[in-house]
Amino acid sequence: MHITLHGKEIYAYTGGKAFNPNLPTIIFVHGAQNDHSVWALQSRYLAHHGYSVLAVDLPGHGRSAGPALASVEQLAAWLLELIAMSGVQQAYVVGHSMGSLIALEAAGMAPERIQKLALLGTAFPMKVSDALLFSAQNDEQSAIDMVNIFSHSSIAHKPSCPGPGFSVMNGSMRLMQRISAINPEQVFFIDFTACNTYLNGEEAAKKVQCPTLFLLAKQDMMTPAKASISLSNQIANKQIKLIDNCGHSMMSEQADVVLDALLEFMKN
Repeated sequence: MHITLHGKEIYAYTGGKAFNPNLPTIIFVHGAQNDHSVWALQSRYLAHHGYSVLAVDLPGHGRSAGPALASVEQLAAWLLELIAMSGVQQAYVVGHSMGSLIALEAAGMAPERIQKLALLGTAFPMKVSDALLFSAQNDEQSAIDMVNIFSHSSIAHKPSCPGPGFSVMNGSMRLMQRISAINPEQVFFIDFTACNTYLNGEEAAKKVQCPTLFLLAKQDMMTPAKASISLSNQIANKQIKLIDNCGHSMMSEQADVVLDALLEFMKN
């Protein structure tokens, strides 16, 4: 699905079904140097089981025109405009990593527009090491290598998850390389800087009025589960779930577990 916002073409994957704003709508927001495809299993299943789905490509990512936006606040305002343009009055919003900060900030900016909020692999502050920031700016492939090693609990997932010949880690790496290839901007550095400089997390969390799910991975080295405590402490109506045998890239490492957790949260 293509949407024009401020003269820029935005792409959102609808899960293989025509988008219907009259159905309960789930907005999926990806993380740094990613696009809508990280939600492939979850978005497609939910689109075929009673929900409308918009798995967005953030500006400058995937099929959405650039430039990439430089702050979480700008991205949250963009997301709320996109929701309004889609004709949806209230949405379920699911964000991963940088996307979780965008979703959180959007819920703080306009709590009446968010029906439920799911924060996956979240942390606050979401600080990025100097070494990783330097690599993202000066040697992007090194940054891609580091993030993929840090984001997965295993190099080889058993038994050949999710099927023979498929590599979870290499799939993630190729996606990040593709984002670099199609956009001459230093998207990874822009994304990391947005995460690193975001300061409003706790204040945004205090304004959240909807039920909120914290979905965290026990082997997450990028955003360890304990790093979400400052946010979860600010939200009364919350659930916290931990995933075993899983790192930061939970949507591919434990795709079915993530789907089941989201489905249960949306239904109840």
